[in-house]
Amino acid sequence: MGRRRMLGSFIVGARRRGFRGVGLVVLFVLLAQVFPTVGQWQRIGSARSVTRQARGVTLDCQNAQLQVTVLADDLIRVRMQPGTAFGPDESWAIVKTEWPAVPMEIVEDRASVQLSTSKLIVEIRKSPCSVVIRDRRGEIIVADAPGKGMSWNGREVRVWKVMPPDEYYYGLGERAGPLEHRGRAYVNWNTDASRYQRGSDPLYQSIPFLLALRQGRSYGIFFDNPSRSSFDLGNTQRDQYSFGAEEGELNYYVFYGPDPKSVLERYTELVGRMPLPPLWALGYQQSRWSYEPERRVREIAHTFRQRQIPCDVIYLDIDYMDGFRAFTVDARKFPNFRQMIADLVRIGFKVVAIIDPGIKQEPGYWVYDEGLKGGHFVTLPDGSLYTGVVWPGVCVFPDFTREETRRWWGGLYKELVEAGVRGFWNDMNEPAVFVETDRLVDRTMALDALHGERGRQIEHRRVHNVYGMLMARATFEGLRRLRPGERPFVLTRASYAGGHRYAATWTGDNTSNWEHLQLWIPMVLNLGLSGQPFAGPDIGGFGGNPSAELYTRFLQAGVFSPFCRVHSEKGSRDREPWAFGPEYEAIHRRFIELRYELLPYLYTVFEEATRTGWPVMRPMFLEYPTDRRTYRMDTQFLLGRDLLVAPVLEEGARSVEVYLPEGEWFDFWTGERVTGPRHLRVEAPLDRIPLFVRGGAILPMRPVVQYVDEAPINPLVLHVFPSRECAGALYEDDGVSEAYQRGQYART
Repeated sequence: MGRRRMLGSFIVGARRRGFRGVGLVVLFVLLAQVFPTVGQWQRIGSARSVTRQARGVTLDCQNAQLQVTVLADDLIRVRMQPGTAFGPDESWAIVKTEWPAVPMEIVEDRASVQLSTSKLIVEIRKSPCSVVIRDRRGEIIVADAPGKGMSWNGREVRVWKVMPPDEYYYGLGERAGPLEHRGRAYVNWNTDASRYQRGSDPLYQSIPFLLALRQGRSYGIFFDNPSRSSFDLGNTQRDQYSFGAEEGELNYYVFYGPDPKSVLERYTELVGRMPLPPLWALGYQQSRWSYEPERRVREIAHTFRQRQIPCDVIYLDIDYMDGFRAFTVDARKFPNFRQMIADLVRIGFKVVAIIDPGIKQEPGYWVYDEGLKGGHFVTLPDGSLYTGVVWPGVCVFPDFTREETRRWWGGLYKELVEAGVRGFWNDMNEPAVFVETDRLVDRTMALDALHGERGRQIEHRRVHNVYGMLMARATFEGLRRLRPGERPFVLTRASYAGGHRYAATWTGDNTSNWEHLQLWIPMVLNLGLSGQPFAGPDIGGFGGNPSAELYTRFLQAGVFSPFCRVHSEKGSRDREPWAFGPEYEAIHRRFIELRYELLPYLYTVFEEATRTGWPVMRPMFLEYPTDRRTYRMDTQFLLGRDLLVAPVLEEGARSVEVYLPEGEWFDFWTGERVTGPRHLRVEAPLDRIPLFVRGGAILPMRPVVQYVDEAPINPLVLHVFPSRECAGALYEDDGVSEAYQRGQYART
């Protein structure tokens, strides 16, 4: 039973029974049990022995095992497990497990063990056991907090670190708040957070990677634990931060930059990088819950072409299915499904269809029958199937932790792929459950539901945060088998560290208001700083009804997001670019056209992300890490290195305060040269937002097309923004196949 639900149930019960004083006493006792005090934490104790290994040391401490491993000269792994032995060394996130040998010196005395590389000095103190990591100058990078350090309480593990007063924190995946996290606390527990607001926590995906920045120097921490975990960044105690989880071992990695780009390179070397998406996935995408029936889908597509508004993708939400059953089509609404898709393809559209994990428990439904026969569904401790209610009714859920199940699931896409569907949208995969049929859980799977092979099963509580990522993996790998050599496109709502290897993502069910226009920018920036570069919001807001001005400002900003899709809920105002009248349609067309003109530059930045792990959409500090004025800046951003975007984020505003870092900058619209660092107020009438290009950049652009492969890039236009030194890059390939992985590309 979840802690929050336990507490809520008690309070309700106390009120009904008329408890007052006694009830409060019991409540305080319950609170003490739910939120243990520091005094209840077990400490690791002092070292009894030290065993040297090729890459580090293992300490047998009084109450736990501690292992420190050097993977690279700037990458350290720390494991702590209560008891006398470590469990299996397994990870859903890590892809690189073999590392080149690292020159390293191990020195031991009575007080400590010291591991030294060319970049780091790791001191492991023996009494009590604790870890301090310094650079070669002796300056502390990260250190266990005295008196706390590594601890556990029952099955929960945690570590406390010293928190310098001038250190800034970023990343941690999807967060509905500011760019910088100091003074805040967050939970990692994938949650269907529909209609979330500023400060809502947790959200749909969990990426427990923290990026720290202090006086221009940076380090990162990746806490690899997919159960319910949390980070407290000075919220409880101003001079300490901590992280831990309710299950599993304390297993984390420390990456030293010294600059933030180097940290991200090493982190994504460990967990993998985004593969290059198909070029069409970088185009403008139009979605709705739901475009139905068939004639409405055709109408939307033809209207885009008639009005000459570029668009590459149309989405099919859940109403295309027969009774919301995954991998089916409602023949009444879509009587000519295959022909419809073929006709859309002829005018340049790709179709992306939604697929949820819940499978209707219905004998005779072929997916259920196959899954039951193959033993592919999650079970309960008594051996029965776990069931929960979602869109089709009572459903069972695939066990994506099993390779056989992932392979089975990937094969289920065959008929839709053969019908011409080019991409898939995995939704509801936190996993979300509307009504529990047999357990009291907060809108997700029962925590004691079992995953894995018999004899090696593991409770859902320990793998909850990887469920969505593993569904995306099953989809991605299945599409690779069904369309050999073609790049898959998968969009996922829930994910974990490493999920960017399989899918793009979006920021979930946002709302049509000015607050959410402001929120999506730091949300996507922090996703990028957590290894997920292919992300964006539901442009215009999913829920509610945007005004014409709000929609316009949302779209003007959204065309510069890596993932560019308009999406909205059933019953809300239409969100097509022409839905707000001719004056606004012209503005919307121009900004969508601008995205297509910038595709050579954008595609080049995407390819860079596949090699480096750097975000496509970047916070200012990533390129200017010594400029403290950028450390909390989340109202403007960089697209790649060279394009600075400062959206209009307030109703009625017709100018924007913009900060230009050191160097020369050019107004994209007027060509005016401005020298930074400086703040300036820039005019922003309704048909324009401030855009600046870095001096010295060469920006490759193309003529407008209605979809990415309508015509080859001819001519390619190179816009030069002069400075003392000018440089640019251009990446080109066929935009569709995986031949680029075999060297079939051009990089200029």
